[in-house]
Amino acid sequence: MSENKLLDLSFEFAVAIVNLVDGVIAPKSSYMTDQLARAGTSVGANIHEAQYAQSKKDFVAKLEIALKESNETSYWLKLMCETKRIDTATYQYTEKLCGNIRRLLIASCRTAKENAK
Repeated sequence: MSENKLLDLSFEFAVAIVNLVDGVIAPKSSYMTDQLARAGTSVGANIHEAQYAQSKKDFVAKLEIALKESNETSYWLKLMCETKRIDTATYQYTEKLCGNIRRLLIASCRTAKENAK
């Protein structure tokens, strides 16, 4: 694991999302899997992009986008679980990862905003 826990967790999460989406075989689920794939992989992409932000404001903006995407991902995960597209264990694992990332994002945004003052 590298020095940046948020980067590592978000990459692990993206891998979990890709594997989850690739494993869904329920018919007529493509609209949900597409949304889940987009939102879930966007979390890590925005966190990664924030590492090269042009300013503190840009850094916070990227992290806030990642936070919004993680929230959307939670919605799609819950919907897919409730509609039996994914099993409960898969839902719990990915939702736990998503929640951990969300908490780190909230703390990081708060700290970056305070440091910018």
